[in-house]
Amino acid sequence: MQNQKEMLGTAPIGKLLFKLALPTVVAQLINMLYNVVDRIYIGHMPESGDLALTGVGVCMPLIMIVSAFAALVSSGGAPRASIFMGKKDMDSAEKTLGGCVVLQLAISLVLTVALSLWSRDLLLAFGASENTIGYATDYMSIYALGTVFVQLTLGMNAFVSAQGFTKISMFSVIIGAVANIILDPIFIYGFHMGVKGAALATILSQSISCIWVISFLCSNKAILRLRRKNLTVNVKIVLPCLALGSATFVMQASESVISVCFNSSLYDYGGDLAVGAMTILTSVMQFAMLPLQGIAQGAQPILSYNYGAGSVERVKKTFKLLLTTCLLYSCTLWGAVMLFPRAFATLFTTKIALLDFTEQVIRIYFGGMLLFGIQIACQMTFVSLGNAPSSVLVAVVRKFVLLLPLIYIVPHLVEDPTVGVYLAEPIADVIAVTFTAVLFAFQFRRALRKITPNLSVTKGVSE
Repeated sequence: MQNQKEMLGTAPIGKLLFKLALPTVVAQLINMLYNVVDRIYIGHMPESGDLALTGVGVCMPLIMIVSAFAALVSSGGAPRASIFMGKKDMDSAEKTLGGCVVLQLAISLVLTVALSLWSRDLLLAFGASENTIGYATDYMSIYALGTVFVQLTLGMNAFVSAQGFTKISMFSVIIGAVANIILDPIFIYGFHMGVKGAALATILSQSISCIWVISFLCSNKAILRLRRKNLTVNVKIVLPCLALGSATFVMQASESVISVCFNSSLYDYGGDLAVGAMTILTSVMQFAMLPLQGIAQGAQPILSYNYGAGSVERVKKTFKLLLTTCLLYSCTLWGAVMLFPRAFATLFTTKIALLDFTEQVIRIYFGGMLLFGIQIACQMTFVSLGNAPSSVLVAVVRKFVLLLPLIYIVPHLVEDPTVGVYLAEPIADVIAVTFTAVLFAFQFRRALRKITPNLSVTKGVSE
């Protein structure tokens, strides 16, 4: 365990980032299979596959909310635990872990009750039609029962990664994903459960991952151990975690709001076909975002630990490498989507009408993905350094200040209003990346001066 801590502060940055990010990227890609595999199987159901796929797509806002609440606790708690580790304050780090577990259990209980009681009303509000509401409620009625497993798996896995054990966190995702891939066809087709089978496979898979993660955190192998004495909520420790995690919460919860706005606008202009295409685009967007988030999460322990330890040069080198890697990935994926749009759509449906429509709009929707590596690198660095205000600001600007109004404005400015809805995404992305880059240039220098008050870092940052 001592070697693991020393590694974060002394190992070469390039090798260290590769070692931590590779398992995290793999884990993120595999984690994507939870929802994507469901959609692939559902989309290929005989006769009703297209409507079932659209119905499950309408569930995504609610699923995003569940994930957002997990991120509210963990995405703030894990970086703060890493910073405490860098300061050699292991007691506060373990109290952070324990307090976050209690919070997630409480949140899980509230979400389970809320989803069980009001999921149908919410789904109708989120864009479900008479043709798709049955499939949507079937899925959510089962999924709601597994909320606690989703919360703990996503939340506690972040603390595993924050300690530098990214291979362990990767295996927690692999175990669940493999179980999901095996169980999906059994429940969907073998037991003829349809979308209910897909939901049941997902929550059972998440429960297996949850057991793996909790078992590791309670073992002697962990640097930060989950101890019974720390299963309390210390306000002084937990509130800063929530403040820092609010950025990721806003980002993910706003995806739910944005999804509702997209679905309702697309249904008005293009009907179920346009909403079905949006389900596919959302799935491809996950393919784009999760590896980026995996790279950034691999860098988070390095950034947080060395910031806590006052190692300015290691913080700067880590950010530069993170930015380069994220930008290279986003450019590569953008090129693949532009060159082979139909290949991505074919993963989710065989319906010719849906394929043709999705092929037309996917290039538009992903037009701004070229630069999005900048957004992810800067935003994760804000979080890693404990800069809650800036991380919240960039999330709010992109989603609420830009994208939300553009969804309703752009359709009135172009000939085809349906295309206009999809066009809102790249316009918002380009403006948001520009804003984030400018803000980061100032805030990063300021953050480094806090740990080196007598050292000018302006030159080093701009090199």
